[in-house]
Amino acid sequence: MTGVLVVDDQALVRAGFRVLVDSAPDLMVVGEASDGLEAVHVARATRPDVILMDIRMPTMDGIEATRLILGASDVTSPRVLILTTFDLDEYVYSALRAGASGFLLKDSPPEDLLEAIRVIAAGDALLSPSITRTLIEEFARRAQPPAFDGAALDVITPREREVLLLVARGRSNAEIGDELHMSAATAKTHVSRLLAKLGARDRTQLVVLAYETGLTTPG
Repeated sequence: MTGVLVVDDQALVRAGFRVLVDSAPDLMVVGEASDGLEAVHVARATRPDVILMDIRMPTMDGIEATRLILGASDVTSPRVLILTTFDLDEYVYSALRAGASGFLLKDSPPEDLLEAIRVIAAGDALLSPSITRTLIEEFARRAQPPAFDGAALDVITPREREVLLLVARGRSNAEIGDELHMSAATAKTHVSRLLAKLGARDRTQLVVLAYETGLTTPG
């Protein structure tokens, strides 16, 4: 059973998400929070597997809450799914840099939200690759991340570098396999090794790292 924490400053929105999540046989809401500060405390108390995190909230926003939750040494790190609207797109890249595992538009179909929770709980792939690919490039173009020494990639092999580049372009394991003439299982193994060598939590962090080291650029 995947435990979910719902964080949003609107009570009706939280109630709607609770009903939806609890309707799935493999998912369960373990807590709610109305702002980022409360989310930090509730995450520590409930230890959710996935957090549905709004961005704009009083007291503390979702980006800072994500950073604090994932940086806490006394909490098993959950996966954070940022829920956003088109007019908040400028915040999403910052949320990914804070450690969020992915994002989803608030007006997505209910079944997409449930599947997104399952996907990031498993840590298998970026959310909505076709959309994510376009948005992450736009966020990377807008953002001004701190300089990151490209030597951080010296620990990976040339083949792993090729795989990382394709991960950064939003490719799935099957697509990576097709482009590099390997099986999807082999591609998944390369991704797992990249996560271990680079100390990344999931594929989304690999994307951020690829941009910040200059391995890939927008466009």
